[in-house]
Amino acid sequence: MDIVRAQHDDAGALQAVGAAIRSLRKGKGLSQEELSHRSSIDRSHMGRIERGERNLSILNLLRISQGLACPPSEILRKAGF
Repeated sequence: MDIVRAQHDDAGALQAVGAAIRSLRKGKGLSQEELSHRSSIDRSHMGRIERGERNLSILNLLRISQGLACPPSEILRKAGF
């Protein structure tokens, strides 16, 4: 099996995921505080995620997707992945 290696702009990827989360959140009429509460993630940490300043763990991606009532794949698709 061949391994495909791709170079990623890490900062750009984090910003794209953060922007996707923000867009989905606003589209559902949720405040950052409400999404933080629904996701069990501190509001200041959520802000850093949305600004692309924090590397998001898989568990937090799952928590955020549950808070947004969407599959994690929707967040990644909206981010361009």
